[in-house]
Amino acid sequence: MDRILIVEDDPETAEAVAQEVRALGCEPVWLATLDEGVAASSQDFRVIVLDRMLPGGDGVEAMARIRAGGSRAMILVLSALGRAAQRVEGLEKGADDYLPKPFEPEELRARLRALLRRGTIEVLDNDLLAFGDLEIRLKARTVHVRRAHVAVSPKEFELITYFARNAGQVVTRMQLLENVWKLHFDPGTNVVDVHVGRLRRKLEEAGSAAIQTARGEGYVFAPLKAG
Repeated sequence: MDRILIVEDDPETAEAVAQEVRALGCEPVWLATLDEGVAASSQDFRVIVLDRMLPGGDGVEAMARIRAGGSRAMILVLSALGRAAQRVEGLEKGADDYLPKPFEPEELRARLRALLRRGTIEVLDNDLLAFGDLEIRLKARTVHVRRAHVAVSPKEFELITYFARNAGQVVTRMQLLENVWKLHFDPGTNVVDVHVGRLRRKLEEAGSAAIQTARGEGYVFAPLKAG
């Protein structure tokens, strides 16, 4: 049974989230403080539902600690801080989704179901997307150039996988917002450019000039052999 970690200090909210988790056939694990949540996040959880205003600090600010601890779980921020700028901040700092409080149970369940699907990347026949010296392994969620591991974040892995499945085609920023960030509006920030730039630098440092800019249009994924 898939497990979902709920880091929420309000018992009523935590139980409401747990009900939706159970409705999806998953096991909820509830912790009430930020430090407890961060400590537990390295365990085998598919999704982490993370409040912002927690005893111990801001959940959004703690996401870097969660990733540094090795967690590959999808992160859903669930917070009363629901203005557009606050949602964008959460997404830019690594959240996979952001749902303001109060929430409708049906919407929370749909968001969780979508994250569970996104966390299980479609497996191709041989579990491998290969472009010369660049390899993307879908089950392991890893990227290699010349067999050397390139450390990418969960969001960067989603990004390179989307690029790879559209190799040779121009991919616009709006397409990336919709398919990688699941945003159907332009938040008016450079979140796409920042993540693409970070991923491109990692690949170039490893010897692969895979991501090219289509000026005025977006990006093209056209890996070259590592030099």
